[in-house]
Amino acid sequence: MRTLSLRSLAFACLASGLLLTTSCSKREADVTPDDITTAEDRSEDNVETAISSESMQAGPADPTTQNSPNLTTEAEFHARFGACATRTFNYATNTLTIDFGPTNCLCPDGRYRRGQIVVRFTTDVQRRVAGAVVTRQNYFVNDNQHTATRTFTDIGSGSFTVDVTNASIIRANNGGTHSWTANWTFTRTAGYNTPLVVSDDVYSVTGSANGTNRKGVSYTTTIQTPLVKRADCFKYYVSGILSITNSNSKAMTLDYGNGTCDNTATVSMNGRTRTITLR
Repeated sequence: MRTLSLRSLAFACLASGLLLTTSCSKREADVTPDDITTAEDRSEDNVETAISSESMQAGPADPTTQNSPNLTTEAEFHARFGACATRTFNYATNTLTIDFGPTNCLCPDGRYRRGQIVVRFTTDVQRRVAGAVVTRQNYFVNDNQHTATRTFTDIGSGSFTVDVTNASIIRANNGGTHSWTANWTFTRTAGYNTPLVVSDDVYSVTGSANGTNRKGVSYTTTIQTPLVKRADCFKYYVSGILSITNSNSKAMTLDYGNGTCDNTATVSMNGRTRTITLR
């Protein structure tokens, strides 16, 4: 049950910034494809942060005791990471390795991965609340190389921070490089006293990121109003405001609404507001 809870909150990372379609207006939009490059690039980090969070719950059973500290069965593991993924755990170093193999592996989220995700737990408890450092080795998603160090730190009462350093996405076919650092805080505001019930978990998310997108434009992303993630809304934030400012003097805000669980949000730029659909 706790694995499912982590999975739900991890998908909070998926929605922050990826714009797919916009509604029509009588005038040409101020928001152009170039302007949303940063939002699209940010979303790739968010997806992999979610994968990192789930990786910390993917440890296999202890071969000696047959006890799994994360209660992750083979079926659950493959349902999340794909039929071609394998996992090994070094109990001497508290290190979990998830290996997608040397060739592209089709994963359940529709992306192709190869290489390894490496989780080094910072205590002898193999689960997220103990903390962990998550890295990649020769790791590619849809042929784009990902590098990053993500440090998860427990801060009590079901809350945790994620620090992202040395991060980059090197796009295939000379598509440019996105590099960044980030810090996010997931503060649990409900559900901690009912550990076997995941549907009542609620998190307030704050933080910021700084980087350079794949077109060479530097940016800052800041959560203006805490983003709210409910476990009963699987993929999306239900409220909160995110701001994106880049070095060519363009600024946008992304508003997730008033608490309704849906795939729409509003983006505002230069005094105009329009509805967008989240992928």
